[in-house]
Amino acid sequence: MTSAARRPSGELESAVLETIWAAERPLTARDVRAALGDGLARTTVATILARLHAKGLLLRVRAGRTYAYSAAVEDTAALTARRMRTELDRSGEERPGVLARFVSELTENDERLLRDLLERPRTSEPPEPTEPS
Repeated sequence: MTSAARRPSGELESAVLETIWAAERPLTARDVRAALGDGLARTTVATILARLHAKGLLLRVRAGRTYAYSAAVEDTAALTARRMRTELDRSGEERPGVLARFVSELTENDERLLRDLLERPRTSEPPEPTEPS
């Protein structure tokens, strides 16, 4: 594959996650490869699945001589929140500055939404999505 034909960083991982979310059942590398249907090598799909598992984004169970994978995060909102927490955790002593910069760059609508969310009692259930105004 030439560099011109390469996918943007993270695109294949996203496609694999979306495939697993849509399936609503554990999938093997062969299943994922068939669902993606764009001529990917089996080893490429297996590598992406292993990486997503190592990142904690997929669960896996033995399925004969291979593994079947299922989602450890339920949707893109949960995935994005996990990534945001990871980056925040990596910021170390810069955490207050990172949060301050993040909040200072919010739109008025996002700031209002964040305030509303922070005023709600904490539950294990994610808040209902709201329409941007």
